Amino acid sequence: MNFKRLRYFAKIIDVGSLTQAADLLHIAQPALSQQIATLEAEVRQQLLVRTKRGVIPTEAGKTLYRHAQLILRQCEQARLDMAADSLGVAGPVSIGLAPGTAASMLAVPLIRTVRSSHPGILLYLNENYGTALSELIMNGRMDLAVLYGNRAVHGLTFLPLLQEELFLVGPSNAAGPVALSELAGVELFLPRQYNVVRKLVDDALARVGVVPRVGAEVESAITLKALVQAGLGATVLPASMAREVAGDNTGWCRRIVEPVIEAPLTLCQSDHLPLSEPAEVVRTVVLNLVAELAANRSWLPDGGGPAAP
Repeated sequence: MNFKRLRYFAKIIDVGSLTQAADLLHIAQPALSQQIATLEAEVRQQLLVRTKRGVIPTEAGKTLYRHAQLILRQCEQARLDMAADSLGVAGPVSIGLAPGTAASMLAVPLIRTVRSSHPGILLYLNENYGTALSELIMNGRMDLAVLYGNRAVHGLTFLPLLQEELFLVGPSNAAGPVALSELAGVELFLPRQYNVVRKLVDDALARVGVVPRVGAEVESAITLKALVQAGLGATVLPASMAREVAGDNTGWCRRIVEPVIEAPLTLCQSDHLPLSEPAEVVRTVVLNLVAELAANRSWLPDGGGPAAP
């Protein structure tokens, strides 16, 4: 096995086509096919299956792809480290920030801090749902992610960062906290059931004997804001997103109590793949920024503070 064949193989999997991969790699397709045939002979396994829509990996191919991603990343990082010894810590770092969470408030200060203190680090920010970000980390294609969730998942570790309380957001004549049982009969716009926040809401309502009245399943902050402002119903959101959806109508945000519902914000990374030096630096920056965020109450709808992790 050599690095060039691994790189060719990984590119084919990424684009799902021999023809497109050959174009991107600037190599003739017959030559690329021969390289893959040689690789398959070396590992004594069929790695790709050709279909009408392109190529897909076999189970052996999927396994090799995961390892290839890690090997190629480590080689690239080694090259960057050697080239940047005189420039301090340098290299690419990929980090996921789950939308609709307090993670969204980290993007600007994270880039500002890294650019100022470690200009040799190139950040790649990916805003996606927690399940997608977790899968990228398990596959070795992302270094870190800030997302909701702390359930045990093979291949991942979750470091608790802070607990975000959930708020009811919607037109209301009442002020102050709202008991969870008062949501009975309220038209709610909630995300789909695979969403962590939806699971938290459903579980909490079930414990107090309330069946949610779901008017529609919506995950767009823009659409939620329009629906709430039109008076069509209310929604339940983490503190960070509640203020965004309420806009200037901050009185529409009411903390849910009896019981309080909290969404656990965590830092996710692989439990067996070591972080590169630049990724370790970014990890430290993220932890410091979250500590500042937890100490600053101004971003919360009612000026309160998140619970301790």
